Amino acid sequence: MNEVNHSMVYEFVFLGISSSWDIQLFLLVFSFMFYVAIVLGNFLIMFTVIFDPHLHSPMYLLLCNLSFIDLCFSSVSVPKMIYDLFFEHKTISFLGCLMQIFFIHKFGGTEMILLISMAFDRYVAICKPLHYLTIMNPRMCIFLIMGSWFIGLIHAVAQLAFVVNLPFCGPNEIDSFYCDLPRLIRLACADTYKLQFMVTANSGFISIGTLFLLIISYIYILVTVQKHSSNGLSKALSTLSAHITVVALFFGPCMFVYIWPFPTMPVDKFLFILNFVVTPVLNPSIYTFRNKEMQVAMKRLIIQLRNSRKNL
Repeated sequence: MNEVNHSMVYEFVFLGISSSWDIQLFLLVFSFMFYVAIVLGNFLIMFTVIFDPHLHSPMYLLLCNLSFIDLCFSSVSVPKMIYDLFFEHKTISFLGCLMQIFFIHKFGGTEMILLISMAFDRYVAICKPLHYLTIMNPRMCIFLIMGSWFIGLIHAVAQLAFVVNLPFCGPNEIDSFYCDLPRLIRLACADTYKLQFMVTANSGFISIGTLFLLIISYIYILVTVQKHSSNGLSKALSTLSAHITVVALFFGPCMFVYIWPFPTMPVDKFLFILNFVVTPVLNPSIYTFRNKEMQVAMKRLIIQLRNSRKNL
């Protein structure tokens, strides 16, 4: 009973978001349109950063990684959710559920640490502009990116370790549209009160800790800029506003789910739709529409593609 292979439950049934067909139809159209926008928007940013040599700087390399993570994070659950909206009986295999949990926490944890790396990049650019290229050298940039992926992996493995050997022998219905770790643990045929607390504490710690570091870094940047130049404060706010917006959109649902004392409330389903569907499409929009250099690079890339087609 302690081994996954001996578990009596071989699949889980999702109860979905709503039993209303009207709401499901709306979510189907909404999710499909947004997922297409997620794929196209984030691929456009990655393609532009990779193939435009003017954007081969730490800030845009970090942004390229953020787009890739957003695309992967959304792809873990949204295609499955869209597929399930076509059917009344929504199931996922035991192994598929564990893989979904692993990759959700893997990409979610990686994005949290990457946002800290991006905040550090903005701190150096705003507070130490003369030393920017020295501090944010290629080695540092690679270290920040690889560190984000490594910490995300450690977080995901730690979360998966909590459930991989739990016995599941009874109810197999998950009141969600994806494998939500706290809900899955409650289905185990064992006393999981302490385990639920540890899982919530683990995710809550990395979420609160990351958000705290980000808030402190933004405050420090603004205070430093104000001391040197009152005119530079508005420019710093303009530069940081995109980062602050992304942080608020990403951490809002996470903080609600892991701190709110009633995690089974239906509202958390819609909050995670925001996290999986809306936030990944807003990130490229925020960074693209508010960044003139990115806009110029995209126009330059489109012109190059048109010219190459004419020459063929």
